[in-house]
Amino acid sequence: MRLLHTSDWHLGRSLHRVSLLGAQAAFLDFLVATAREERVDAVLVAGDVYDRAVPPLAAIRLYDDVVHRLAALDVPVVLISGNHDSPLRLGVGAGLVERAGIHLRTDPGACARPVLLPGLAVYGVPYLEPALVRDELGVGSGGGSGGAAGGAAGGGHAAVLGAAMARVRADLATRPAGTRSVVLAHAFVTGGQGSDSERDISVGGVASVPASVFDGVDYVALGHLHGCQTLGEESRLRYSGSPLAYSFSEAGQEKSMWLVELDDGGAVRAERVPCPVPRPLARIRGRLAELLEDPALERHEDAWVEATVTDVVRPEEPMARLARRFPHVLSLVFDPERPADAPAHASYGQRVAGRDDRQVAEDFVAHVRGGAGPDAQEREWLRDALEAARVGEARAEGDRPSGARASEARARDVGVGEER
Repeated sequence: MRLLHTSDWHLGRSLHRVSLLGAQAAFLDFLVATAREERVDAVLVAGDVYDRAVPPLAAIRLYDDVVHRLAALDVPVVLISGNHDSPLRLGVGAGLVERAGIHLRTDPGACARPVLLPGLAVYGVPYLEPALVRDELGVGSGGGSGGAAGGAAGGGHAAVLGAAMARVRADLATRPAGTRSVVLAHAFVTGGQGSDSERDISVGGVASVPASVFDGVDYVALGHLHGCQTLGEESRLRYSGSPLAYSFSEAGQEKSMWLVELDDGGAVRAERVPCPVPRPLARIRGRLAELLEDPALERHEDAWVEATVTDVVRPEEPMARLARRFPHVLSLVFDPERPADAPAHASYGQRVAGRDDRQVAEDFVAHVRGGAGPDAQEREWLRDALEAARVGEARAEGDRPSGARASEARARDVGVGEER
């Protein structure tokens, strides 16, 4: 069996306000061409088809076009919802489009209903928001099988995904001997390397799930992390990564899909298929005069550029001056050089970098109390409040005014310290 594994299209997303719809359309053309030329038996899309729960019409047209083209090739598509998708919206008409070979898996309760191909069972496990699916999957919030990885309240990411995989394994046990198995999942698996463009999915400070959750299947097609990577020595757990770079933290990544071959015994062989690059990304750093004159930076003049300016005194019109040499500069960050004996200073963005919502909230409590952080009971209250806010956002996402969604998109696309 030859499978094409992709994920994290984020249709409708921009890069620092630059539309990527043209680049996304080019990628989807490439996807269809690859599926045809490689004669794949199925295309696997491991979540985050869209960038928002209510995507723009142009993004919906891209999705509609690509599934029609794949259906016309008679190539089955198995597609799950990710944490950016609205499961209800993405899953509309799932029963009808399944007749055309487009298999949408957005309902957690249907995770053990596989797409059956010759000798192969493909299970789609959509993104599981713990607070929304615990009851459906029979996972209690006060304990359960999540252990430490499940979060302080139990019933976290590891617990709900573990419950879903228990259902998958139970169904697989009823299939004929020798049936190979593939699982699509959208999650942060322990050992994966993240980037700045992925939305935090932590609950109680714990976002990751152990790779052992997926024991018992031949191949796991993962989505959520934007860098292409393989987990574990057996090479059966893989992230395809996003087909395009959605933040400058991805400047060094080679975007690709996985062309996966499963032999009759379930052994995995995978080959990376590089995706088209609309424009390279570059991060440059130095004093403004150096950035404008250094001949070594000539190779970045046609790239999308993030420039970090280190002048002690902020130069005049730095963005306009940079744009004369780097016409596609998108982000400007100031990080002034400081003498070795100068007192330590860090911007708010630098202080919170790499910290999740829980840690930021606890640090704030310590700050306003003169260093005394929250006690165990207060940490539990903070965790519960953050989870309630996340669940409320997930439930209300589709009902927000378009202006609010647009404001959030603008805030996301503009980096800390950026000057336009």
